[in-house]
Amino acid sequence: MALLIQNGEIITADSRYAADIFVEFETITRIGTNLEIPEHTEVIDATGKYVFPGFIDPHVHVYLPFMATFAKDTHETASKAAVIGGTTTYIEMCCPNRTEDALEGYNLWKSKAAGHSACDYSFHMSVTKFDDNTEKQLREIVKDGISSFKIFLSYKNFFGVDDGEMFKTMTLAKELGVIVTAHCENAELVGQLQAKLLNEGKTGPEYHEPSRPESVEAEGTNRFATFLETTGATGYVVHLSCQPALKAAMAAKSRGVPIYIESVLPHFMLDKTHAEHPNHEGAKFVMSPPLRDKKNQKPLWDALEQGFIDTVGTDHCPFDVAQKALGIGDFTKIPNGIPAIEDRVNVLYTYGVSRGNLDIHRFVDAASTKAAKLFGLFPRKGTIAVGSDADLVIYDPNYRGVISSKTQTVNNDYNGFEGMEIDGKPSVVTVRGHVQVRDGKFVGNSSMGELLRRKPQHF
Repeated sequence: MALLIQNGEIITADSRYAADIFVEFETITRIGTNLEIPEHTEVIDATGKYVFPGFIDPHVHVYLPFMATFAKDTHETASKAAVIGGTTTYIEMCCPNRTEDALEGYNLWKSKAAGHSACDYSFHMSVTKFDDNTEKQLREIVKDGISSFKIFLSYKNFFGVDDGEMFKTMTLAKELGVIVTAHCENAELVGQLQAKLLNEGKTGPEYHEPSRPESVEAEGTNRFATFLETTGATGYVVHLSCQPALKAAMAAKSRGVPIYIESVLPHFMLDKTHAEHPNHEGAKFVMSPPLRDKKNQKPLWDALEQGFIDTVGTDHCPFDVAQKALGIGDFTKIPNGIPAIEDRVNVLYTYGVSRGNLDIHRFVDAASTKAAKLFGLFPRKGTIAVGSDADLVIYDPNYRGVISSKTQTVNNDYNGFEGMEIDGKPSVVTVRGHVQVRDGKFVGNSSMGELLRRKPQHF
């Protein structure tokens, strides 16, 4: 059935205007006024509402074996939460560890998602070792349509790569036109600091941040940039959390290194005092890089407003209270992560656009368009244009509400943003023209999502 969205205000990364949108065969085919309406067309009235391109979360974990347990979401629960929150595409980290076969891991991650997602998805392929088989396997994975790698400069002996493996990964990425995303820390320093704190009897979640201080993240960011500069590869820093790391990335940008910056929602809104809550409550807020001193938030917001931070993701990674309790008596055993996929768009809009200084076009760019461009999805995704997928978010800026774990869709028993007010939420959300959310409720097909296969970029 054809779909017509009438009377809305279309807002993209670079334009704002009143027009109607006509959708056929999952694609936007006409944009204009006084459009002719064929028989059997569904009409949605968007009067008083914004129409945004579907939002893209460039950093999520859904299927994740980690620290002796598994993240709580399935693709069905995570994707429903995503579309309710306005996210119509997400890119999951495919993370086989160093003891596992990369190609088998890739196929496993694909199998977990196929037929179980309410929105479209893709993967960053983690490179957690570089042995005799790795290059051949990565070439096959890129041929299948994956155009980004992920490396960890942390989690030594599990996900982490050494400098030689990083160099080989970047050299191959440069050849293939693949962007390298990186978790930037210093694995050796983290390991030494963790051991020191535990030996001193400092075992609670409040010691997670001191074990991974800002200087460790800044060093990792600078080292990553140096390897990009040397190899000519294009890089993307994931979940940057603090001003020293931002300065390191900006210094690299200023000297022409092709490096892009992602920060994630928790680092804009939460700080390290949350991880200091008593009775192990702070474990709910343990993630890596850790929540930082609140003084880092303004520099992050400023950099986002100015376009120096390119994208805002979530690093969505849901572990429940019982799983977080695995780290009682040893903070290094707390599963890392905060669920956020459902709340990203509403919180960023509220505290950035509605109550802050974030330009609404920069909001769309950071939450949708820039990720589409960086990861080979634009203009199919990330904009509203004739020929683009009909991923559309009809957003009600007049809605007022409060975030609560009692009303969330994410498969978890707490919400890190509990009690935060929101100014606006999606009213209707379409994925390729199919109405998945209506009146803020999921009403669609939980198995229609497709794996997006992309052509490698040549930066």
